[in-house]
Amino acid sequence: MPNRTAERLLRALYSAVLYVLTPVTLYHLIWRGFRYPEYFQRWNERYGSYDTAGSPVDVWLHAVSVGEVNAAAPVVNALLRRHRGLRLLITTITPTGSERVQALWGDRVLHVYSPYDLPGAVARFLRHFPPRLALVMETELWPSLLFGCHDRKVPVYILNARLSARSLRGYSVLRPLIARMLRTVRRVAAQSGDDAARFVQLGAAPEQVRDVGNLKFDIPVPDTVADIVAGFRGHLSAQRRVWIAASTHEDEEAPVLAIHARLRKRWPDLLLLWAPRHPERFPRVVEAARDAGWKVGTRRGDRWPSAGDDVFVLDTLGELMAFYACADVAFVGGSLQAIGGHNMLEPAAVGTPAVTGPHLHNFSEISRRLKEAEALVIAPDATGVAVAIEDLLADDARRHDMAGRGRALVEHGRGALARTLAMIAPHLPAPVA
Repeated sequence: MPNRTAERLLRALYSAVLYVLTPVTLYHLIWRGFRYPEYFQRWNERYGSYDTAGSPVDVWLHAVSVGEVNAAAPVVNALLRRHRGLRLLITTITPTGSERVQALWGDRVLHVYSPYDLPGAVARFLRHFPPRLALVMETELWPSLLFGCHDRKVPVYILNARLSARSLRGYSVLRPLIARMLRTVRRVAAQSGDDAARFVQLGAAPEQVRDVGNLKFDIPVPDTVADIVAGFRGHLSAQRRVWIAASTHEDEEAPVLAIHARLRKRWPDLLLLWAPRHPERFPRVVEAARDAGWKVGTRRGDRWPSAGDDVFVLDTLGELMAFYACADVAFVGGSLQAIGGHNMLEPAAVGTPAVTGPHLHNFSEISRRLKEAEALVIAPDATGVAVAIEDLLADDARRHDMAGRGRALVEHGRGALARTLAMIAPHLPAPVA
């Protein structure tokens, strides 16, 4: 069967399955909406329908949620700085990703939700915002979107591309379709050599794939860090110890409370900073901490912790890195359950020693490098996390050593941004002098 015919057949079968499953997308929006009301808004965008007139864009960048938006931030900032008047469209899937885009760039960029991968919705999206260049962050392998770009001769680059061994196995059913889709991409800019090799296994041609390093190493330390640390410490005793539980998921909430109870037996005034991963969990975490008998303050309601607070919940977005810098030790969540971990480079960049659980398949390369540099402790379970945090809180010298090692690793790892910008430069307007 000729390749083109096979591709059309695979795309038709994929599209037919998605159209059959369309009611599931509505159920998903409704189900998420009960937890996070913003999911009830802007449904039209998810199906490629818009209230404003369409127009071409120079660059379309797709980032799923907050983590991918943060990873893309160095690229977006550089593009806006170098190319005055650049029309840049950023799409996300989640409301939190949308909020992060607005917080970082406001009206300097366009933003809509990414359409579901239905051929009709994708076609309407690409007609409304015809891009000159498409940049897709990390592992967003949506066949209709990427084939649609190829059909319209839009060059596509997958930036900061990662593919865990687990994800590679997960794509096995769709591998014939994904392989053909990958062959349409101009370049897969992989985070590591292992990621690059797995993309080739999935079907990309070796000459399409390049190991450029991880953009997360290039994330800047926000200018607000010093002011937030000063404000935070101005409301606490200088001797009071602080630990942070960051990007935690629902099944990690009970372990966090148990760890805090254990640590408070040794340090009765120990403060827990708590930043749940998903905003819909903010009020539930506050309630859980109060039910455990703790006095709880919140960033939104109280601004700063008081001397009597046992727990301070960070119920805002975009401030996590600054509050990492306020803590003596960090626990990075998504790692005590099979989520795959979250970005451990953020605490390292601001000099805060970090502890994680064992489930780190989304950050396998970063966690390996941090552990080898003795800048990260990987514990086998919640009890191990508690022991590791207790040991670090008790050892000032070790914390100081880990902080230095973490900062050095982040600084040494920078460079992916420059390589990425050089790669996409031929498709961009001339830089402004």
